[in-house]
Amino acid sequence: MKKIHPEFAYQSRELGIQIEDTLGDPPDRKYHAKVVKSLIDEFAQGSQIDDVNLLSFAIAGYLQFNDPAGLLVQSQQYDQGDAAATLAMVSCADAAASALIRVAGGNPELARRAIVTAFLFKNPKRWTEEDHSLDTLQKSEGGDDEEDQLDAGHNIEHLFDANGDKND
Repeated sequence: MKKIHPEFAYQSRELGIQIEDTLGDPPDRKYHAKVVKSLIDEFAQGSQIDDVNLLSFAIAGYLQFNDPAGLLVQSQQYDQGDAAATLAMVSCADAAASALIRVAGGNPELARRAIVTAFLFKNPKRWTEEDHSLDTLQKSEGGDDEEDQLDAGHNIEHLFDANGDKND
């Protein structure tokens, strides 16, 4: 399992929520298809929408991921990557291809991020997020130090008002 940049994990989760919300309950596939078509048309016409999830939403169903290992490498950095290489790692047909090519010509980083986000959304078992839980952070800092532990009745006044502001 590869670890990915936290922003890509966030974007992937958000994409799933957007798709689920658009489908509705019960799922309305016709409405979902209309939304996707509208987004593709906007991007293909050169719309300046600068939103990773909207582009991912539009193209996710059309992309074929030809180099999963390479896309996982691209997912490790959110703010910098190789947009041209990322584009070469996927293929797609229909109007989505022209939309993606149009976006990539004007905003290659948006295209790269959208492709990686769509890939992660479609392949959730290929990646994992970094664990930022308190327990993991404490372990990485060397565990619990005795000086960090407070017992009942311990004088904690020194933790507050260290400058002695004399606000009595």
